[in-house]
Amino acid sequence: MKKAEIKLNIELDENNVPETIQWSSTDGENQESLPAKALFLALWDSQYKNSLRIDLWTKDMPYDEMKRFFYETLQTMGDSFLRASGGDPMAENVIGDLRDYCAHFADKMEVLESNT
Repeated sequence: MKKAEIKLNIELDENNVPETIQWSSTDGENQESLPAKALFLALWDSQYKNSLRIDLWTKDMPYDEMKRFFYETLQTMGDSFLRASGGDPMAENVIGDLRDYCAHFADKMEVLESNT
């Protein structure tokens, strides 16, 4: 059985606000720690049937990048759900609604550059 380890190193200021976020993975192409400005970590607790999550971002994470991070995270959550659903038509319809919302979010938050 193959195993992989993901490491997160968070440096906090005196108020426990992240100054830096570094991550590494034993299964990646690059074994060295890489910087990140934000992270969303979600885990499923099957015993209690609820999710556990950690949302962190550094002090210097620009607001425009945070908007883009939210947009891309919503999009990729839809992709993940579709893969997990195994082709369930209801899931495809609901994810279509999520895609519509993502487009609305991107428009209202001015996330995507216009082509005009």
